[in-house]
Formats: sequence, C-alpha cells, structure tokens
Amino acid sequence: MSLRFGILGAGRIGKVHARAVASTPGATVVAVADPLAEAAKQVAHDYGCSIRSIEEIERADDIDAVVICTPTDTHADLIERFARRGKAVFCEKPIDLDVKRVKDCLRVVAEEGATLMVGFNRRFDPDFMAVKAAIDDGSVGKVEMVTIISRDPAPPPIDYIRRSGGIFRDMTIHDFDMARWLLGEEVETVVAAASVLVDPEIGKAGDYDSVNVILRTASGRQAVITNSRRAVYGYDQRIEVLGDKGMAAARNTHESNLEMALSEGYRRPPLLNFFMTRYTAAYANEIAAFVAAVRDGTVPPATGDDGLKALALADAAVKSVAEGRVVKLSEITG
Repeated sequence: MSLRFGILGAGRIGKVHARAVASTPGATVVAVADPLAEAAKQVAHDYGCSIRSIEEIERADDIDAVVICTPTDTHADLIERFARRGKAVFCEKPIDLDVKRVKDCLRVVAEEGATLMVGFNRRFDPDFMAVKAAIDDGSVGKVEMVTIISRDPAPPPIDYIRRSGGIFRDMTIHDFDMARWLLGEEVETVVAAASVLVDPEIGKAGDYDSVNVILRTASGRQAVITNSRRAVYGYDQRIEVLGDKGMAAARNTHESNLEMALSEGYRRPPLLNFFMTRYTAAYANEIAAFVAAVRDGTVPPATGDDGLKALALADAAVKSVAEGRVVKLSEITG
C-alpha cells in the first residue's frame, strides 16, 4: 500500500520534496497546504493532488505522513500536532532554533511513539554515501580528520538572513550533521571564527557570511568546516576523510563530465548551480529512506536526536565566535 503524503508548504523546498515523494515507489502526494494560493496550485497541478488547509490535512484519514516545509518557527508545533494525530513526520531542518524547545518537542514525539525524520539530505547524496561506505568497510582505516567545504553561489535575501537563525543554524547545520556522521564519534569541543566579507548588509542583519569551524572529539578526531555565502564559480560542495589507511573524497559535481584540453589549457563545464540541482538524487533517496522506515517500523536514518545534536553544535559555534574561545558541547547540552 502506498504511503499517502501531505505537503505542508509549497515554496522552494516544498516543491523539491513534492517531486521527491512523487518519484518514490510506494509514495503518493495526496494534498498540499500553503497560504499562498498560487504556490499551492502549482504543486496541485504538477502532482494531481488536492489543496487543503493544515487543519484539514491534520484531520484527514487519507493521509499517513506529512512533509513539513513551512517556516522554521512553525516546525516544532507542527511536529507535535501531527505526532499526536498518529501521522509520520518528515521535517526540514532545523526542528527549532532553541535547544530547549527541540528537547520538549522530541519528548512529545517519544510519548506518542511517532516516526520523525529530519531533513539532512546530504547524508543521502550518492557520492557522500560512497565516502561513508569507505569508512564503514574499513577502506580508509581509523578516521582521523574530516574536511567539509560548503559554499553557496550567492547569499540569500537579507529578509531570509534576518529570520534564518544565522549562518551556523541555517547553513553550517548541514555540515555539523555530516561531520558527526563521518567522524563516528560525538563532538566534545567547538571553536569557530566568523567574518562579514561578502555583503555588509548581512553584518547589519546580525549575521556572518564567511565562517570556519573546528570540531574535536574526545579521542582527538577533528573535523574542519569551511562555509561561505558566495562562490562566484558555482555551488561548491566537497568532503574529504583522512584515515590511517588512506583518504576518501567526494569532489564537486559539474553540469557534465566533459573536459576539453586545448592549446590555451584545460576547460570544464561549470558546477551545478544550487542545491535543487546538486542534490536531486539526495532528496529522492532521503524520501525513499523515510518511506522505508515508516513501512518497516524502523528508526529513520536521520532522527530528531540528530537534529538536536546538530543544533547544539551550531549554538556552540555561535558562543565560540561571541566569546572568542573553545566551547565544550556540554556547556550547551547541560
């Protein structure tokens, strides 16, 4: 039987997830909710689903699961509402911008015995999964250092910056999750540096656009994360894992694999431009994993606890920049 979905939010990421659900065997888009009528109509037209309110989707007997793509400050409330209705929940990151609120939300999820998966799509990128497989099968040996580079082609609108929770909670949070996933040990300390180098308006909005973070586990393993809101050459997404037996790396993805060697030098096509094209396969794999977890009654591969731990790392990075020091994660988590 097909898992029947309601899509909450028909904006950019809502459209990405609606497409992923529609392309997943055993999943069907049944309804979409969005206060912007045109956005909802587009999704309804593309996938042959109905337009309903969130309340109608909440009460619906023909919907088994929801994908939450609404603004961040609504996520925790919606997770709790749908968990209490017995519906499986897939929620875009973050669950909330406040660690305590996330803990309270996860308590409700646990009490209701609900299925919750958090949208850390990069775990499901085929190249990144291959790097993880090289760790898990012992090819690179014991992990010692992880390097993650993530640079957007251009910064988002200032209005988005103001409500995003800041670069660490909005952008780096994906890399915090990747670092935990690849290190194989929990992070003990965080030290971060941040600057405004791209757009002074981002600084006026109280945020940064250029950051570096070093994470360290109790055994001494390290992860170095580099983020920028601007890379004029395209969407720069790379990871490298160094172990005692060797190294595994996932390089950038280009628009095609063509490479030309001419008298004036080598030439390659540009990088894929942004996350909607770069991570198309990842979003599809992610939803397929969620559907499998609901169907089989297993724990999803990116849980609410993963979301909580990534947010705690973001909070530690914010504190490190503000106070100019190394921050122990226990200062955030208690």
